[in-house]
Amino acid sequence: MSHSYAQAGIEALRRGDARAARESFERIVAAGQADASAYLGLAYACAGLKDHPAALAAVEHALALEPRNLRALVMKGDCLATAGDDRAAASHYRAAVDAAPPPNQLPAELRQEISRAESMCERYAAQFETFLRERLAARGFVEGRSSVRFSDSLDIQTGRKRIYLQEPRQYFFPELPQIQFYARTHFPWLDKLEAATHDIRAELQEVLKEESAFKPYVEPTPRRPPDNLGLLNNPAWSAFYLWKHGELVAQNAARCPMTVNALADVPFARVKNRSPSVLFSLLRPGAHIPPHTGEVNTRLICHLPLVVPEKCRFRVGNDIRTVVEGKAWVFDDTIEHEAWNDSDRTRVILLFEIWRPELTLEERALVSAMFEAIDDYGGGQPPVPI
Repeated sequence: MSHSYAQAGIEALRRGDARAARESFERIVAAGQADASAYLGLAYACAGLKDHPAALAAVEHALALEPRNLRALVMKGDCLATAGDDRAAASHYRAAVDAAPPPNQLPAELRQEISRAESMCERYAAQFETFLRERLAARGFVEGRSSVRFSDSLDIQTGRKRIYLQEPRQYFFPELPQIQFYARTHFPWLDKLEAATHDIRAELQEVLKEESAFKPYVEPTPRRPPDNLGLLNNPAWSAFYLWKHGELVAQNAARCPMTVNALADVPFARVKNRSPSVLFSLLRPGAHIPPHTGEVNTRLICHLPLVVPEKCRFRVGNDIRTVVEGKAWVFDDTIEHEAWNDSDRTRVILLFEIWRPELTLEERALVSAMFEAIDDYGGGQPPVPI
């Protein structure tokens, strides 16, 4: 009996007879035989009759039976929107979008519904952001002048940015701040380093005359899993090392005495057989280093750009910056990052590893001792500072 009433209800909805559809679905409910689809059909019929409270009650019954029913989630969003509860409506539209499989796995009609739900999400998000920023402006918030950390939190709250956290591939030291690019105030030695840019670049230019001096940054090793970035033995990203895995590369350092002198005050992350690595990092025209994370979060990476054509960018987490010659930065490489050289010329930077300023001298010594022990055990291998 319920099947015939359900079929009658569906046919009534198709021909636009909401009253007949409601009667059919209500008979199924009265008989105690209603499933989620019957309640959803009743909701559509009630909405067609503009009985919005009844439509909302029916769709809530449907969701009680099938909480991830996509049509029911969108329908409840519609009911709440009609009732003027925009925030609740947005949450249901978002739930439908998040639960939906890829569009090519949906029937055409449902694909349109999910697309509409996504548009509603975007509309509500824009309205919410406008309201929030206007209210905050009235309370003294000024974009670009107020707290940078609060501005970032507001961008995350409104969906402009996502949350990026440390994801070291080898070793995680707890309770360290999640900072993408560090403020210069932590590193007073940066001024001396930047002042030496001209001399460092001059030594680099001599090295660049010998193209074979640069080797692919990611080289094969039997102790490392296969490269999944497409960079193995790829000269698009190449390196000339002054220090490698904690050891001075004497013949290379001898070619760059002014560079070595400029680095005298740098607090290198020193771990026997592992770090620091100090290198000229070369990115060829059109090259892209895809998103990835570094090995350990007890160090930070410093870049000093030396040869930088236009259209060179670097991203750490949410922050995309244009690379500028002579302007160094320090960043946490265990937060997802990537680099682009979209120009037709080569980009070269000086790259090296330093201790995180939050680590005490005792903690640095213990981290170093731990990795020495790991290597003595035989399970360790020098990490690649990318």
